[in-house]
Amino acid sequence: MEKDGFRAQLAVHTGGRVLLRSRQGTDMTGSFPEIREAALAQLPADTGLDGELVVWESGRLAFERLQQRLARRGAGAVEAARRWPAHYVVFELVHAGGDVTGWPYERRRAALESLFADRRLQAPLTLCPSTTDPAVARGWLEWTAAGLEGLCFKRLDEPYRPARS
Repeated sequence: MEKDGFRAQLAVHTGGRVLLRSRQGTDMTGSFPEIREAALAQLPADTGLDGELVVWESGRLAFERLQQRLARRGAGAVEAARRWPAHYVVFELVHAGGDVTGWPYERRRAALESLFADRRLQAPLTLCPSTTDPAVARGWLEWTAAGLEGLCFKRLDEPYRPARS
């Protein structure tokens, strides 16, 4: 099975602490200094996001480069970030000055889009596209040539569900 990225949660805490961790709770912050720096520079304190770490190479997702990045820390991580920069593709807002996981998806998505627009967030922080148009979603399925695995469907009225989101 081809893999496209690593699922990760990104948190910016009051006081400037940033934590990037895997779904299993592994701290990956030191392996992705460009994501940490972008989070500190662009996100407000007390923000939590859910998304996917990806690396692009030659017009497609390069999971093997992402795996290589995970093992590096310190100067090695900085060099790897220069050679194979990662992007953090955000698809969920889970904390915005407080827990928002109980909000319906439609409200969380609107708040996430506002965060990106109001703060003018830019790469390596990337907003995952979203649509309610089936034709647009079908078109996205053609992106598999770039290494994407598929689509995620969510009910507009449901709260955040970490095992499914």
